[in-house]
Amino acid sequence: MADEKIVGLDIGTNTIRVAIGEIDPETGAVQIAGTASRKSAGLRNGVIVNIEDAKNAIKEAIDAAEQNAGCAVESVITAIGGSPVESINSKGLVPVSNNGKSIKEISRSDVERVIDCAIAVKVPDDKEKLHVIPQNYIVDGVGGITDPIHRMGTRLEAEVHIVTAAKTIIQNLRSTISRADYILDGVMLKTLAQTQSVCHQDELELGSILIDLGAGSTDVLILFHGAPIATASVPVGGNLVTNDIALVTGISVAAAEEIKVKHGCCWLKNITAENDSEVILPGVGGRAPEIMMRSQLCKIIQARVEQIFHMIKAAISKNTNDSIKELFGNIILTGGGAMMDGMIELAQQAFRTSSVRLGIPEKLGGIEEDYRRPDFATVIGLVVANKSLALGRDKRKRSKSHAAKRDKSKSGDSVLKKIFKSLF
Repeated sequence: MADEKIVGLDIGTNTIRVAIGEIDPETGAVQIAGTASRKSAGLRNGVIVNIEDAKNAIKEAIDAAEQNAGCAVESVITAIGGSPVESINSKGLVPVSNNGKSIKEISRSDVERVIDCAIAVKVPDDKEKLHVIPQNYIVDGVGGITDPIHRMGTRLEAEVHIVTAAKTIIQNLRSTISRADYILDGVMLKTLAQTQSVCHQDELELGSILIDLGAGSTDVLILFHGAPIATASVPVGGNLVTNDIALVTGISVAAAEEIKVKHGCCWLKNITAENDSEVILPGVGGRAPEIMMRSQLCKIIQARVEQIFHMIKAAISKNTNDSIKELFGNIILTGGGAMMDGMIELAQQAFRTSSVRLGIPEKLGGIEEDYRRPDFATVIGLVVANKSLALGRDKRKRSKSHAAKRDKSKSGDSVLKKIFKSLF
């Protein structure tokens, strides 16, 4: 039986990344069949501003992934982050349906009712609910329950985390992907997808902070007791560092980006007299090239990245009411910016903890592990988080096939045609 496919698409400000996953319908195991990354176009700070340019860049990236995987794809799952995303925590309470009895076993319908009650909050007309994530269930005043079904009780409460996103941003995503001739199967919060590929269960339980260091924005997800408790975003990222380099040195933004990627470091202590190499700055307008020491470049970068981390801390404090003090897991760095030399050390200093690590996607097999990098955390997470979608697609295919064969054996080809007409 052929493996089902799921495609993760990360449309970043500077780079578009794609991962094609193959899911074994019998075991549910995931393998990465192909990946690709291409220069982005038509975006500003993670938001599509030119649909035609973005469409062409998306198509080019997916085409490259298809060639690497040796297969064609029809649909994708994509991610969203940045300022268009907001989140709130909400609570719901319902009596357990007891049909005249004083106490009753909690059923699935009771859970559905309390979730409906918890999400009955008004969101602005320009927003739509992206995710509703249960954080905690409370039965007759006893909390910390992850699954209340089959417990005895008279009153059920639920605490949920609701993620919303701007409707226009999602509509633009749908339109752009449709114009590229792909079906959009779903949209997921970037940082939530990343937890599926880089976070360990104990980190989720103890409380951790996931920081996605992107080019246009820096997104944060705070996790505690196995569920998100808050999201935060600051509208600056790696592009601000690039702009600083260009401004200080007087070179183009494109040249500054290349130098940042090749020679960048954000922790001055990592540069010693032995490894303080020369960095050649290209000449502009006939001006001769100049030489800058890597330590000088590092001072420019470190100052800006320190500022970004301070902005992140302020955003976290604002969105958690300082409950960050209860977190005992790790700070996990993802995104392209996480790969810069010195990023872990600078984060350790900024957050005053040694519990900082890179978010490297888990081993999934398949291609040579090109995807095991922090910048691929989103697309790998999209594949892992949505494998049930592919398995459900396969299950529907099989049920349709079995129904068609059964009806054909009973009533002939005319019934078969009616079955397919009703299905599609």
